[in-house]
Amino acid sequence: MKINDIKELEKISNEIRKNIVTQVYAAKSGHPGGSLSCADILTVLYFNQMNIDEKNPHSPLRDRFVLSKGHCSPALYAVLAERGYFEKEKLKEFRSVEGNLQGHPDMNKVPGVDMTTGSLGQGLSVANGMALTSKLNHDGFRAYCLLGDGEIEEGQVWEAAMTSYKYKLDNLCVIVDNNNLQIDGNIENVKGLDNIEGKFKAFGFNTIAIDGNNIEQIINAFETAKLTKGKPTAIIAKTIKGKDVSFMENEAGWHGKAPSEEEYNKAIEELEKAN
Repeated sequence: MKINDIKELEKISNEIRKNIVTQVYAAKSGHPGGSLSCADILTVLYFNQMNIDEKNPHSPLRDRFVLSKGHCSPALYAVLAERGYFEKEKLKEFRSVEGNLQGHPDMNKVPGVDMTTGSLGQGLSVANGMALTSKLNHDGFRAYCLLGDGEIEEGQVWEAAMTSYKYKLDNLCVIVDNNNLQIDGNIENVKGLDNIEGKFKAFGFNTIAIDGNNIEQIINAFETAKLTKGKPTAIIAKTIKGKDVSFMENEAGWHGKAPSEEEYNKAIEELEKAN
């Protein structure tokens, strides 16, 4: 399944956002802000870019995806359900003892999850291993890793970045969800983090800066990454935390908070109109 129509991908992304909000509301906990910001990126990956088959989720030749910022599992679960890895009805069991959709993704319990994540900073190391394995075995699959901009304050990210370049992992694509907010506020104020693109470039990456909520720009960036040889690619995707829910947009307080019934209804109403 590969969808090329921009409007159709935008509709899917909107549906994913509705399911993100619904999951967090049903569980009365979770991380809506960063999940909403990366919805467009995951939509393009799973419906336009990645070589995957929901009927054969363990295919050894499938492309791999690592959600390094594992707390944004509502986005991953929503896209997996939309793609057909499991029934959408199960989304209501998010963070429930009755279900398998834990607050952080578990590869042993959820079909389509390629790596168990949650401890920030570790995803790129795993994605390196996947990409290197593909090269050594001549399997031909690609590895994708989504990092949060607050997450890249972790030192292990940059140790892993050196490894990505050392082994010329041109089948690896890193995406930084650059929504400029983390749990404690603005990323510049928390850690003085700036010039993310320049940092990855200094570590030997081919870098691409885009609007991470623009479907067409996301597609073009991934296509460029596929054509890049001899070095890994880092896509710095400028996004809006809480995208398309007015009272959540650019508000650090919605990093990890569930909406009330009134807020949930307002969010769904806004997303319905956006669709």
